[in-house]
Amino acid sequence: MAYRVLLLPGDGIGPEVVSQAQRVMEAVSAQFGLQLEFDSADLGGIAIDRQGDPYPSSTQTLAKSADAILLGAVGGPKWDVLPASARPERGLLAIRADLDLFCNLRPALLFPQLAASSSLKPELVAGLDLLIVRELTGGIYFGQPRGIETSTAGIRKGFNTDVYDEVEIRRIARLAFQFAQKRGGRLCSVDKANVLEVTMLWRDVVSELASDYPDVELSHMYVDNAAMQLVRAPKQFDVLLTGNLFGDILSDTAAMLTGSIGMLPSASLNADSRGLYEPVHGSAPDIAGQGKANPLATILSAAMLFRYSLDQSEAADLIEKAVEHVLDSGLRTADISGKESEFVTTQTMGDAVVAAISTLA
Repeated sequence: MAYRVLLLPGDGIGPEVVSQAQRVMEAVSAQFGLQLEFDSADLGGIAIDRQGDPYPSSTQTLAKSADAILLGAVGGPKWDVLPASARPERGLLAIRADLDLFCNLRPALLFPQLAASSSLKPELVAGLDLLIVRELTGGIYFGQPRGIETSTAGIRKGFNTDVYDEVEIRRIARLAFQFAQKRGGRLCSVDKANVLEVTMLWRDVVSELASDYPDVELSHMYVDNAAMQLVRAPKQFDVLLTGNLFGDILSDTAAMLTGSIGMLPSASLNADSRGLYEPVHGSAPDIAGQGKANPLATILSAAMLFRYSLDQSEAADLIEKAVEHVLDSGLRTADISGKESEFVTTQTMGDAVVAAISTLA
């Protein structure tokens, strides 16, 4: 069977890390006799430069026909002068909405080899393995009305609308309960139900579902406390469920617990498990083209692609084992080296993972 994978290299370091992930995908496919057919398209800033639209119709057509999508990164200061509605990030929001990618999975797994690289003491993060389940197509990023208005007195006012209905909450919560069933059996739903009505409804709906999952221990936590607890005692969490805005913030906080934002993958899935996979890090234009970018988050995103959209768990396992093997060997990119003089390049790290796939297969 042939699988069609769309590559969206994007901006900044995106093309560098996606190219290494593609090599890894090709290597693991060869080991398992899988047939991957790759397409490539523009999204974000590069799409604005080339086609005048952060999510061009040509990209939309390819995205809808793909079995899975691998994205590098979008955005950068070059496009900050554009109106908010025309910036690269609008392309990312548009593809998520277009494909109904409502379920964002952000694992925060600390590789033992990087315990010393975490911003917290090793004893606080050793063995860390949590999953953030973030609702991705609703909430304040998509709510209407939104905009900036100027009053008759010349005073500007910005406004956004945070809105969820119970159907949106229920479908993401069910998936979070199901992921908790497959993990440690604990689900913490994060909200701000003491002041925001939209999250009062969120808490009510999640609580109503709990009886359908008696094997999962449900708890609730306000987002400010959750942020504090992530840096105080992160191993208390198994699965964290939250909305779009809070999930965006908490997942980046969790990223630093693992040593580097350059190590964390993510998946954004629809109801049919078709998805878009991307590293949690941004486009990092300050190091683009310098060979300093860490490709491991994108490579691990490719592993998630094999696992969730292509249903090839053995291929996913091999990629993850190859990354561990490379870390065991001592290779480090700049973000995880501790000392800049000891880091290897993006290409060298990619070479090492490809070689490890052959060695471990």
